[in-house]
Amino acid sequence: MSTMDWIGNFGFSVLRLSTPLIYAGLAAVISAKAGMMNMALEGMMLVAALAGVVVSGMTGNLWIGLAAAVLFGVLTGGVIAFASISGKTDLYLTCIATNLAAAGGTVFVMYLLTGEKATTSAAIKAYTIPSITIPVLDSIPVIGPMLSGHNLLTYVAFFSIWAVWFFLKRTRLGLRLRAVGENPTAASSVGISVRNIGYISFLISGVLCGLAGAFMSMGWVSFFMKGMINGRGYIGLSTSNIASANPAGAGIVAIFFGFTDALATSLKSGSKFPSEFIEMIPYASTMLAVVVIGIIRTSHARKVAKGGH
Repeated sequence: MSTMDWIGNFGFSVLRLSTPLIYAGLAAVISAKAGMMNMALEGMMLVAALAGVVVSGMTGNLWIGLAAAVLFGVLTGGVIAFASISGKTDLYLTCIATNLAAAGGTVFVMYLLTGEKATTSAAIKAYTIPSITIPVLDSIPVIGPMLSGHNLLTYVAFFSIWAVWFFLKRTRLGLRLRAVGENPTAASSVGISVRNIGYISFLISGVLCGLAGAFMSMGWVSFFMKGMINGRGYIGLSTSNIASANPAGAGIVAIFFGFTDALATSLKSGSKFPSEFIEMIPYASTMLAVVVIGIIRTSHARKVAKGGH
């Protein structure tokens, strides 16, 4: 394989691996802008991934399966919102409980439906969201192999970065959501329902997590597998935190983590390092990035406190 081909293939892998992280990061951005930290992204994605495979297999229709994945992502977000906002439960504990329930519950449901505890690959007919070849661009060296031929949901993920930015900056609902996140008391005093905004933020997060879960089980592979989200929800949460809940920033950070994941995959096939060490690279990079950003922010806050710039 020539160097140009390798660069094109590596770039393709980076964008592919970034896709679920972009969705998860944007879902976290929406919640953060409403003043809440959604730590249940992992569980929401996992539920959506199973729903997409099961419903598409039962109906024989790929698009109904995709709709089901989004619907179950929204329903899971709604349950969290109901428990924490209406039920007054602790949000963080509710999110942790959701992740734990999803991890065991999806396996239990899969076993009830298929008799399998690891994967649906042998029991449910596979349906895969199509990939799209972009005319003209496809024939350009390096750029074509890098940008063309991706799954439909990869292109939707990058469009979603702009869509979330537009929603938060240019729509009335987005403005209200940001107002609640910045000062819920002031927002309430001018007639904005803090409760409703909280629900809306989790429902929108559910849509994005539903798309992420569908990509994992109907784009990345064509089946559901136990624990297949594999920490991507937490990495998505980190992208939002690192980018200070900025949609474009979250997208860029997600691509960086996609790069580290692609690098780990590439090293695994041509390196003598232990595979366990190489598989640690994306997660270690996440921790390192969080620490570095934390140090920078702390340093900046100290300068501001001392009257610096």
